[in-house]
Amino acid sequence: MVPVGSALFSSTCNFFFSPCVSRSLHRSQNVIKFCVSNVMAESTTVSTSERTSLGFKNLTETFWVDVQRAEGRELNVALSAPLSLGLSSVENVENVAIRVELSNGCVGWGEVAVVPLVTGDQTKALVKVREACQFLRQSPPTTLNFALDEIARILPGSEFASVRAGVEMALIDAVANSIDIPLWRLFGGASNSLSTAITIPAVSPAEASELASKYCKLGFSTLKLNVGRNITADFDVLQAIHAVHPHCSFILDANEGYTSEEAVEVLGKLNDMGVIPVLFEQPVHRDDWSGLHDVSNFARDMYGISVVADESCRSLNDVQKVMQENLASVVNIKLAKFGVLGTLQIIKATRKSGLLLMIDGMIETRLATGFALHLAAGLGCIKYVNLNTPFLLSEDPFVGGCEVSGAIYNFTNARGQGGFLKWTIVSCTQVDCCHGKP
Repeated sequence: MVPVGSALFSSTCNFFFSPCVSRSLHRSQNVIKFCVSNVMAESTTVSTSERTSLGFKNLTETFWVDVQRAEGRELNVALSAPLSLGLSSVENVENVAIRVELSNGCVGWGEVAVVPLVTGDQTKALVKVREACQFLRQSPPTTLNFALDEIARILPGSEFASVRAGVEMALIDAVANSIDIPLWRLFGGASNSLSTAITIPAVSPAEASELASKYCKLGFSTLKLNVGRNITADFDVLQAIHAVHPHCSFILDANEGYTSEEAVEVLGKLNDMGVIPVLFEQPVHRDDWSGLHDVSNFARDMYGISVVADESCRSLNDVQKVMQENLASVVNIKLAKFGVLGTLQIIKATRKSGLLLMIDGMIETRLATGFALHLAAGLGCIKYVNLNTPFLLSEDPFVGGCEVSGAIYNFTNARGQGGFLKWTIVSCTQVDCCHGKP
């Protein structure tokens, strides 16, 4: 058997190993830990797809995990201003944090995004998280791939995708910590920085203009606005921002709020204002495929605007439908909507299709947002990035992680995500070098 907490790679994989000091014993087995450096991430001659296939995929099949502790708790943080989601608005983050500790002492963190109308409520999420954590604690040592497959079996489909994503994040982060490699390198190492758009929450036109000025001064050049609730109010906000910052780019997210006729009308009025959004996201109801097709064709042919499918895509099958029938120019991928492995499947499926990708989040802290940022930076194939919810929170419960400079996220060589949650672990009595800080 492969030693627990170790990885064996084929001779075709460009990794090198240096032994680290083993720090623990578990179930009467020697725990062997390896520090791994990804030589391929430094090479400019290796494609992103090759780096990914020989990095993360190989690791899932060869690294053995033995979970010593796994638990989930409520993660509640207030938003600085309400954020509109379709016809409702959210004032607080009420998610679930997950902490997984391997027998080698290394810790990984994950976050379950809870949006009642999309992912269910926090209580139900906690029940499923604890079920998954119990399974991990009771499972014998196994490959990361098998552990992730079993989690997918326990938490199947779109109904439990956000919970599955949180557990997957925690396991993958723990393994990345074990092999001493940052997540962005694990996912391919395409880039060590990433730029994001910023969302303007549901506020008055004057407040929106003020926020736009604040964000523009910080270096943000693309603003995302949630529209679709009231056409008149939408235009009031847009006009207020455009009057002060005419050179800003806009992403407009209708959250299914328009009919196809209304969406076409909105685009015409925007053109009259001199506003041509970069993206027009989910303009019609999620099941209105013909409306999505019509608006997408009109937006592209008349104004050169790309329409994004978001709520319409709830599975890989939906994404394939968009590709095959040319229903939209861009698909919005979210870890909480597809899970980590599901998101990677979609990215792989769209690589040669011409369909562009946007990565977004639900209402999450820097824990889940950071994981998504690492993935996007590492793969380097996602054109549009809107991962900014941490800017909208009243406080930041996450310590460390990527460094933020205005609209730019910079990634260090710290292992895993490079940070940890402000969470006192009653059952853990030691602070270790693998981000297991209590």
